[in-house]
Amino acid sequence: MLKKGEVLAFKTDTVWGFGAHPGDDIAINKIYQIKKRDLNKPLILMSSDFKHLKPYIKRIPEYAYLLIDKYLPGGLTLVFEKSSLCSSTLSANKTTVGVRVPDSADFSILIEKIEGRVLATTSCNLSNEPPVISYSEACQKFSNQTTIIKPIDDTKTQLIPSTVILCEDDSYKVLRQGKVKL
Repeated sequence: MLKKGEVLAFKTDTVWGFGAHPGDDIAINKIYQIKKRDLNKPLILMSSDFKHLKPYIKRIPEYAYLLIDKYLPGGLTLVFEKSSLCSSTLSANKTTVGVRVPDSADFSILIEKIEGRVLATTSCNLSNEPPVISYSEACQKFSNQTTIIKPIDDTKTQLIPSTVILCEDDSYKVLRQGKVKL
């Protein structure tokens, strides 16, 4: 499906997400269209293992490894300077990229079937509306625009987004407080 440029909708440990192949700018643009998302807002990259995300990052400060070891997998998004592998469409022409490793069995099963084991993602919703919290809601709102992955565990998500931190040279800065308390 991803090789054909399709957009997926799937469950994570925080909220439901949209995902596309990180190297497919046409599919990434579909996510922006489906969400009615401002093109100046970047997407993030997700994988089941941080090692798959490292090629998209230019440099990882030493202190960031402490955060990675302590909070990943989990509800933490880390923002780093992006490498040349990260497209300007995905990053909204910014110099940084956010990365996350969800603590979700459903996501882990999905990502293991994907070549490269990385997705370009954002929350599954229309911009400025609450994220989708169940399979039935995802089907109701987006089945005509995406391929919806049925989760093994269809309990509703908690509607608590990930905490987002910017990892700069010397220290980090919390950009959004969410599931992980820092």
